[in-house]
Amino acid sequence: MTAAPEQPAWRRRAVERSTRAAKLRAEERVQRFLDSAYALIAEKGTTDFTVQEVVNRSKQSLRSFYQYFDGKHELLLALFEDTLAKSADEIREAAASKSDPLRALRLAVEMLHERARPGPDVPRPLFGGFALQLLVKHPSQVAAAHRPLLMVFAELIERAADAGVIAAGRPRRQAALVLQTVMFAAQAHGSAADGHAEPVTSEEVWRFCLGGISGSPPTAGRPATA
Repeated sequence: MTAAPEQPAWRRRAVERSTRAAKLRAEERVQRFLDSAYALIAEKGTTDFTVQEVVNRSKQSLRSFYQYFDGKHELLLALFEDTLAKSADEIREAAASKSDPLRALRLAVEMLHERARPGPDVPRPLFGGFALQLLVKHPSQVAAAHRPLLMVFAELIERAADAGVIAAGRPRRQAALVLQTVMFAAQAHGSAADGHAEPVTSEEVWRFCLGGISGSPPTAGRPATA
């Protein structure tokens, strides 16, 4: 069987350029939809907007929107994933500036708590009503969206354990528990669990998480002491 002749180099380069240009255009269009949705959320203080509002704000077509998203739910999921991924990058970069691994971990916890709490001074909160709905209806999507943050915290916990400032354990599992603790605590920002006026602070969340991370694990088969 005769092998197919190899395409000329100029043709391959032309196709690669065309593909690359199409990909860049698609990314720009998607980003315009995301930016428009972010702007609407900032204005309304809620995700109660329509697809048509997003399309009008982006100055693109409804047909173009449905080329990239199945509907509003998928757009909101994209916003959630985008915000988490960007925050993971920013937290990793900030933590890298700390030579002390425990200080780096503390900075990461406090940054996450501040970014996850709702409020007018937090333009893109990481947690909210939509995230809670996702957690119940689409847990696998939530897990995938949180993976960048999970990896950042697992790396920081492992680094602290390697330095001997906390007990060695299971970094990924510890990171998952820290994320859940911090983000749920942030969601209750502004109302204390015991009904008093003083809300939980980022420092309190850090100290609570540190106690859990640095505590010695109980012996298998025996209950942990109080």
